[in-house]
Amino acid sequence: MLHDFIPRLYQQTILGTAAHKNTLVVLPTGLGKTGIALLLTAQRLHQYPHSKILLLAPTKPLCEQHVETFRKHLEIPLEKIVCFTGSVSPEKRELMWKDAQIIIATPQGLENDVINQRVKLDEVSLLVFDECHHAVGDYSYVWLAQQYDKLAKYPRILALTASPGSDMEKIKEICKNLSIEKVEVRTEKDLDVRQYVQEISIGWIKVEFPGEYKQVQKYLKDCLKSKLIEMQQHGYANSAELTKGELLMLQGELQQKISSGQHDFEMLRSISLLAEALKVEHALELVETQGMKPLYKYIAKLQQEALTSKVKATKNLSLDLNFKSAAYLAGELVAKGIDPPKILKLRELVEKQMQENSEAKIIIFTQYRDTAEEIIRCVSALNIKNHIFVGQAKKDGLGFSQKQQKEILDKFRNGEFNVLCSTSVGEEGLDIPKVDKVIFYEPIPSAIRSIQRRGRTGRLEKGEVTILVTVGTRDEAYRWTAFHKEKGMHRHLEALKREFQSQQDQFSHQLPKDQVQAPVQSGLAQFDSVVNSVIAILADHREKDNKVVKELIELGISVKTVQLEAADYVVSGRVGVELKKIPDFVDSIIDGRLLEQARDLKKNFERAVVIIEGEEDIYSVRKVHANAIRGMLASIVLDFGVPVLYTKNPRDTAGLLAVMAKREQDKSRDFSYHERKPHALWEQQEFFVSSLPNIGVQTARKLLERFGSVKSIVNASREELISIDGVGEKTAERIRNLFEGEYKKE
Repeated sequence: MLHDFIPRLYQQTILGTAAHKNTLVVLPTGLGKTGIALLLTAQRLHQYPHSKILLLAPTKPLCEQHVETFRKHLEIPLEKIVCFTGSVSPEKRELMWKDAQIIIATPQGLENDVINQRVKLDEVSLLVFDECHHAVGDYSYVWLAQQYDKLAKYPRILALTASPGSDMEKIKEICKNLSIEKVEVRTEKDLDVRQYVQEISIGWIKVEFPGEYKQVQKYLKDCLKSKLIEMQQHGYANSAELTKGELLMLQGELQQKISSGQHDFEMLRSISLLAEALKVEHALELVETQGMKPLYKYIAKLQQEALTSKVKATKNLSLDLNFKSAAYLAGELVAKGIDPPKILKLRELVEKQMQENSEAKIIIFTQYRDTAEEIIRCVSALNIKNHIFVGQAKKDGLGFSQKQQKEILDKFRNGEFNVLCSTSVGEEGLDIPKVDKVIFYEPIPSAIRSIQRRGRTGRLEKGEVTILVTVGTRDEAYRWTAFHKEKGMHRHLEALKREFQSQQDQFSHQLPKDQVQAPVQSGLAQFDSVVNSVIAILADHREKDNKVVKELIELGISVKTVQLEAADYVVSGRVGVELKKIPDFVDSIIDGRLLEQARDLKKNFERAVVIIEGEEDIYSVRKVHANAIRGMLASIVLDFGVPVLYTKNPRDTAGLLAVMAKREQDKSRDFSYHERKPHALWEQQEFFVSSLPNIGVQTARKLLERFGSVKSIVNASREELISIDGVGEKTAERIRNLFEGEYKKE
């Protein structure tokens, strides 16, 4: 089944483990993690020839890279290996799934397909998680792994990463979330890997921190210290020397206290001071690691916001004497037009590399887009072909779609330019052969990101990594933080590997699966008297990322996400539910949309309900008078006749929705997916036309306005239907088939 691929001994050894157990594979970048996925794919398809293989990767460029690799090395018809991303419509993905044998997808889109039952995970005999260090928290990998474990007939999971992280608890969380039973770890020092490792020389170049920069740094440090001293006086800071991590942790603690109803003057003042401190901390990071121009741009933005903003922290900071002094001096230094020391050193490094090899490929990594633009300006001045590489989000007009990102990378691979300057978007997983040099504009305190950056070179031949470090700044601390985290990561992985072996796989060698799940099933049995698998709920498509949808599926509810004009959930043809988390409920009072939503809810449904979710104190999450909140609650209930119910969390909300749906649907009548049944003729006409394939209410109105009646729409030709904005060729074809096709009940 494989061709033009010769497996290495360590890949075959790892395959021996992965063929029998769900396996986490930690392998240095460039040593063929995808090759292990290929080998296991061939083995599973041989064992289960009618099954499907599903590989998940976090980005579209990475997915397309995998598609090329699988098509190159597997003797499977090209059309059987497909790529699912957000640019492919859900309807097309559903059709592609039926004929495909290997599906490579981004997790977010596939998650939606699983929710809407457009794909069947029970058909999958191997699920591969590439860059599996993402499988923590609420990332889509976690829920998809849980669903696969429940539904698959022949489950097998392969998790791949170069760096799962330095925290033992996080590594264990990844293993638990992906049902990992074995860990296979290789480093550059292992005997079976060593011969394939390309030498990578790593150099740390120290850059002096100019005296003028030190003066700006001092003003900012004095500013930061003054904020923390005042917080100490209010009793909410235990030191005037807190790190950024400690500031963020303190912010979380104070916000939690405010949510629980504690909001005295000292508390509120400390929250404001903390917000100022975090802004100053960011300014310090910019001057120490990036240079004066990014700092000045950031300060100018804050000063501009202070003129119009109602946020006290921004206003107070702009008036602080130390902060104003730093801003003034930064402005003077930028006006002189002197490049920062790092840019000067970078220019020297790039120029030297290109003199040694005019066809060299260089990747420069930096944290910030503003710095990336400065670097591009510097490289362009050397008449060296280059390109910037950033993510999709538009900032000051700069941002690349995933299609554009792929085009840029293809041009770099093909040697159309020599220098690629990238933010974090270029760190992960992308295979760019023969990169001669990687330059870190600044050290980063993350072991994962450091490993990913280094891994862009030394894939096929010797590579070189250079890291710029500004003396006397956090650059030095970040350098050693990343170093110790990486060392810790390898220690933890080896310890975890021994733990799996000594305890006979603590994640798998428990009770048999049916016995493990029996208590859970019996616990749900009481709920099954109220909820069963035929219960259906419509969720607005914007709710697909809400935990409520996933909790409903856990309860056995059939959920379908569609575009709803009113309500977040529809539990029957007559009952619509608007869900508000407590902060959003208060925000919607402030911006005025709550009354409009309540009006639409009442207009569109015979029975309407508002659910408020959360355990925070509703009267203290925003600076809104308690009577304004009480007045709004009274208006919803009394003026609109809409009851307001409260739930604690997404699981509680899902349970309530499930019970409501059961009560509504367990009657001697058909369940309708539509919103309330209309009474007026024009409403009935819109209702009928909007039920046609792929036709929503807005398009239904356009059709009725164009053709004048339902009969005229039924008689319209395919070409006439296509002439309406919102009706494509496939939709027109489906409508004609609906009207003309012979009724044959299957």
